[in-house]
Amino acid sequence: MIRWMSAGESHGEALVGIIDGVPKGVVLSTQKLADELARRRSGHGRGARQKFEQDRVRILGGVRHGVTIGSPVAIEIANSEWPKWRVVMSSDPVDPKDLLIDAGTGDEREVARNRPLTRPRPGHADLAGMMKFDHEDARPVLERASARETATRVALGLVARQFLRQVAGIEIVSHVVAAGSQTADIPVPLPQDADRLHASPVRTLDEDAQARFIAAIDHAKKSGDTIGGVVEVAAYGVPVGLGSYTQWDERLDAALAAALMSIQSAKSVEIGHDQVDQPGSTAHDEIVVEDEPRRLSNRAGGIEGGMSNGEPILARVGFKPISTVPRARSTIDLATGQQAPALHQRSDASQIVPAAVICESMVALTLANEILKMFGTGSVERIRAAIEAYNGRVSERLNP
Repeated sequence: MIRWMSAGESHGEALVGIIDGVPKGVVLSTQKLADELARRRSGHGRGARQKFEQDRVRILGGVRHGVTIGSPVAIEIANSEWPKWRVVMSSDPVDPKDLLIDAGTGDEREVARNRPLTRPRPGHADLAGMMKFDHEDARPVLERASARETATRVALGLVARQFLRQVAGIEIVSHVVAAGSQTADIPVPLPQDADRLHASPVRTLDEDAQARFIAAIDHAKKSGDTIGGVVEVAAYGVPVGLGSYTQWDERLDAALAAALMSIQSAKSVEIGHDQVDQPGSTAHDEIVVEDEPRRLSNRAGGIEGGMSNGEPILARVGFKPISTVPRARSTIDLATGQQAPALHQRSDASQIVPAAVICESMVALTLANEILKMFGTGSVERIRAAIEAYNGRVSERLNP
């Protein structure tokens, strides 16, 4: 099975991700990781911080000569802004006087980073985190709760994507289907559309929707506001039978929903489409036999009874607007008990484009785990052979 976790803070020295259970033989390099992390940094609506928060990646273990060796893979993503934060975010004790001295420029924002943050932001983890861990300062909470953590998900997700490609030819692609109130009504993209989607500043193949998405994001930015949206992710080439109906916690749709809902700002997940508002006579995907058995539709999103059914897996994820808005919301100052404007941190006008990339990573990590549970571990070659043999048996049963 795949196990993974991350560590590190948004403005700490580095983020670190470790993924365990990766078989021997997965092709991986720092350049592939850098390219994948660049996708996460792209998209219209990203703020100025993307110019500063560069992703400098290193593989610390589990890979030799560009191939995984079967041991845990450790990846470090260094923070290029660390020199600004080395005292504020120091792991070792520091003299309180040094915190103010290190502010340097006298800029109000620079000085503020060295003082306790006592005005929690509505919509963030600040207030609940301060209560849960008994913090007087929101800094420890917001540093870890930040979506900057998703850089490790994308890095570890690439390991899973490479594995899925090599053992089963599985490809994962995503697009934006809504930005704020603006929507796109186009078919689910195919793997061969990936380059065109990446070239779009708002990750859509619909030119009309692209213009409307950009306008909506620009309007929000000009108004001192933020907008959310909806992402659709599709996985092609998934074998029949991943997941199980036998226990609640073995269901594939449950695993995918949990993984996708764990992304910062995610508020909803829908597997498939057009089922909840349809009568049973039209909601389900009929099977017809022509030259070979095939489905007439894919409203189930490739999952029935908690298991993959051989169709592309489809999931839509709704994201709320980023909670940090230039027009500060009202909150409580925990130092005084009085109402006050919430603190403001550097943020984006919209996160919907990078959210799509992060969704791909979470789907990849989930499917990689399910593949290993069903087909065993060890090496890419062994797992590929097991999948090929299984797919052969499935084909024989469907085409007697």
